[in-house]
Parts: sequence; structure tokens; C-alpha cells
Amino acid sequence: MRATRFFVSTLKEAPADADVISQQLMLRTGMIKKLAAGIYTYMPMGLRSIRKIEAIIREEMNRAGAIELLMPVVQPAELWMQSGRWYKYGPELLRLKDRHDRDFVLQPTSEEVVTDIVRQEVRSYRQLPLNFYHIQTKFRDERRPRFGLMRGREFTMKDAYSFDRDLEGAGRSYEAMYEAYRRIFSRMGLRFRAVAADTGAIGGTRSHEFQVIAETGEDQIAWCPGSDYAANIELAEALPLLASRAAPAEPLRQVATPGMARCPEVAQHLAVALERTVKAVVLVAGDPQGGGAQGSTSQPQIWMLLVRGDHELNEIKAGKLPGLAGGWRLASEAEIVSHFGCPPGYLGPVAPLRPIRVIADRTVALMSDFICGANEADSHLAGVNWGRDLPEPELVADIRNVVEGDPSPDGKGRLQIQRGIEVGHVFYLGTLYSEKLGANYLDELGQSRPIEMGCYGIGVTRLLGAAIEQNHDERGIIWPDPIAPFEVVICPVNYRQSEPVREHADRLLERLTEAGIEALLDDRGERPGAMFADAELIGIPHRITVGERGLKSGSIEYAARRDLAASAIPVADVLSFLRERISR
Repeated sequence: MRATRFFVSTLKEAPADADVISQQLMLRTGMIKKLAAGIYTYMPMGLRSIRKIEAIIREEMNRAGAIELLMPVVQPAELWMQSGRWYKYGPELLRLKDRHDRDFVLQPTSEEVVTDIVRQEVRSYRQLPLNFYHIQTKFRDERRPRFGLMRGREFTMKDAYSFDRDLEGAGRSYEAMYEAYRRIFSRMGLRFRAVAADTGAIGGTRSHEFQVIAETGEDQIAWCPGSDYAANIELAEALPLLASRAAPAEPLRQVATPGMARCPEVAQHLAVALERTVKAVVLVAGDPQGGGAQGSTSQPQIWMLLVRGDHELNEIKAGKLPGLAGGWRLASEAEIVSHFGCPPGYLGPVAPLRPIRVIADRTVALMSDFICGANEADSHLAGVNWGRDLPEPELVADIRNVVEGDPSPDGKGRLQIQRGIEVGHVFYLGTLYSEKLGANYLDELGQSRPIEMGCYGIGVTRLLGAAIEQNHDERGIIWPDPIAPFEVVICPVNYRQSEPVREHADRLLERLTEAGIEALLDDRGERPGAMFADAELIGIPHRITVGERGLKSGSIEYAARRDLAASAIPVADVLSFLRERISR
């Protein structure tokens, strides 16, 4: 490909509203153009990498036995009503009406549509298992789209859906997709981890995320260097940090803490370790939207969740507690003052003004002589002990985030925390959708049974951003070979002035193209510094420089994208040399 017949458009500076390095570099290299908040045009340079990502995904999905189809972007609301997600999905689901006032959605995912296909097509156990996938545009109306392609509103996703007779077959389909995903991300040259994860809005009971490791990632991953354990911090189990509860050694006493509404301030004031303090988080259950449900006569319940002062409440875990699964929200300051008689920051489980439900984290339940709020402004209690100063907690549960150094749940070491970018997710759904939409099959005895399902997603365009977040330097992008827009860039010095340079560069482009190597010949007539800067910014993995001086000695210069200096190679060896380097 000649640069003058392609579209090369680079910028020296990124737009001011570009948040993260991948967004900045994709805009500077002309890979994407912003149309609206969270909506981008994929320009020719970026689209080449997207098509390579799609090709790898297709090859591995087909290899795993999945069958490609293409489902619509616009979907009828009635299917979403049957599944219940029309009411549960929230404002991220973009709803619209046609000219006949019928409701539709712009799909964020396609569980309903593919289940509708299968319920019409599958009758017998002989037709199972099945796995359908497509690569299609999705739309999620993010409240605050940001980070370029990392959290956009319109994006491309590969989603697959497996259909099996029973739990055993569903497990095999899940494992097949899990292994296919490992091959996909390995082939792309990415460093990643597969981690246990929460099922979220999709539903189901088994789930793994595939996280590209990057310091700029939004997700936190807990993993154990001594084993295979890895989990998203939302799901990672936090074991108790105390073996047992010690006997009380201090009297209960009230201490003045003027203006100290945070545990670190209280610990410093009292000259004690932060681990001696307990933090209270107040939730309202049974009234998730606030203001009371219309027509409901039941009163919302006030819950107090307790975690150690140096820990944070895990809202995903909290939402799974019995009594909170139906919905909850954080209590407002007015509700806290009404119920406890004091502002937030001074709350505790000892003698509240009105009844509350007290849930303690596993570690808090084993603490003694701890410090908590006194339910009185500018005041805390010290020397607090379960059983003596307050009843035992109603429930003891894992409700906190793990932290670096926590024991691994598998007992094989200590956890470390690293950041990642979610690029893939596999779910076991069970019969969650098949039962609601009536997707059944007849078994060998002629009995009707619901189909077991799984779903499997990969963020195709998000992978573009994730790869850059993981692979860049101060000069620009460093693409892994398999997903680079071009494998080789040819930079001819004085292309338009030197006939030997022009003839050799043109012939080299022909030879590389015939050999199946994707090369870009920079025939724009730019000075060497400008050519090199653009090639490094775009991130093309291999650079060949053709100049008169080198040709006279029978050599050309080669530099890999990560190299600090170029090296000379014989002209006769260039093709075999590049083949060997690319094959690595």
C-alpha cells in the first residue's frame, strides 16, 4: 500500500478533551474521529486493525464450533419485556418508537433475539448443542461516556450464545469458549488474565472476565502469585483477618472527636492503628429508587453494614445479601440524621436511636475493643465489644473489598492487586432466558425441558484501546504484529529525487506484498524525521529505511518499533529477515 493512495492523517497534539493515552494516540494517528460523545468514526488506519481483530476472533470461534449469523441492531421491545430486562436494564437501554408507536430498543446485547431464534428452530435434543455468534454494532447509553473507545456508547462486540441439553453439556460449551478466548487474546499478542467475575446485568451463575493488564485499567484484579487464583475485586473473597475474637480488655468509654468524621482522623487523634476502628455504611432496603414504591404500604428498612476502618464496602457483595437482592440505595444525610440523631461520620451499632439491621464483615465480627461512632456528633466510642456492649451482629458476611496482602482464598499465598481492562466476558446463564422466553426441547422420552444457555462477549473496538493502553511509549503506539494496521513501513530517503531509492522502494513493496506481508510505502516525499515520527506514532512494528548511501554498499536499515537504533541488513536478505522477525 502506498501512503499517497491510502489515508494518513496525523496530529502533533491530541485534542484537549482526550482523557486517556489510547484515546489521545488514536486521535493523533487518525484512527478514529469523534462524531458525538461516545460515538466515533473508524478511519481507514483504525479499521485495518479492527478487521484483523475480527479475523482472529472469527477463526477461533469457528474452530471452537460456533456458527456465525447476524442479528439486528434494532430489536422489538416485546422480547425484552418477556425476559424482564425492559424494566430492569435501566437508562443505558436506549428505547425508541417507530411510526406506529411500537416500542423498540437499540441492542446492547442479544440474549432475547437469539433465544427467540432457537425457540422457533429447535424442537428435539438431536438439534443440540448449538452455538451462534455474530460481530455487530451495540449501543449503551452511558451516562458519562469517556476514555474514547474504552467506554463509548456505540461500539462493536462479538457476542456468542450456546444452547445445550443439560448442565454437563453447558459446562463443556463454557469451557470451549473459555479456551477459545485464551487463544484469541494470546494470538493478539496481549498480556491478559482470566478472572472470576460477577455476572452483573446479564445474569447467570458462573462468569469469567478476560482482563488486559494495564495500569490505566478501570478494574482491579486480585491474584495470587503462588497459584492460579484470580478474581475481579468485585468478586474476590475476603477472608477474615483474625483467627478468633479476643476477650475484652478495655472498658467502654466515650471520647470526644470534634470535627473528625473519618476513621483515619479518629485513629490519628486517639493514637491508635487504623485497624482498630470500624466504619459504618447505612443503606435503605426495600426502597431502591427513593420516596417509596407507588402503592406500597411497607416501610423501607435501615441497614448498617460494618467494615474495618482501613477497608471499603464492596457494593456488589452487599447487593447479594438476603434482603438486599431486591434493591437498595445509600441512605441520604436527612435519613441518617432522622434515624440516628447525628450526621454521617459518627455512626455506630451501639444503642442507635431507632432499630436497625446490623451486618458485620467477617473481620469486624472477630474484633474486640474496637472504636466506632457514638451516634452523637463529634463523639466516638472506644473499647467496644460484641456481646458485652451490643448484641452480636444479625449477620456476618464477606462484604468488603480485598486488599494487597490479604490471604488468598485458596490458601496458597497472599493476594496482589493489579489493574486491568475488561475485553471479554463468559457467562453460564442456565435457564434464565430459556424459561422466560419458552425455549424448550423434547428429550429422548418426549418430555419438554428448558434449554441450558451460556453467553460470551468480546469488545472488538475496546480491544483497540486496550492494546494501546498496554503497548505504547512517549513516541506513540507499539502494536503487536498480529493487530497492527501494517506490519512493515518502508521509509525511502529522497524518494522523489533519487531514482535508485525510488526503484528499490517500489520493488521492495511489490516483493513484500507478493510474500503476503502488509507493507506501507511512505511515498509522500516527507523528510526522514517526519517519516520516522509518523511511523513511530502509528506504531508500525517493523521499519525499513532505503537510502542511496546504504544501497551503494548493498544494505538497507532495519528498526523494530521498540528499537532505539537501526541496524544494517543486506538488501538480498531483507525478505527472509522480515519473515523471520514477523513470525516471532
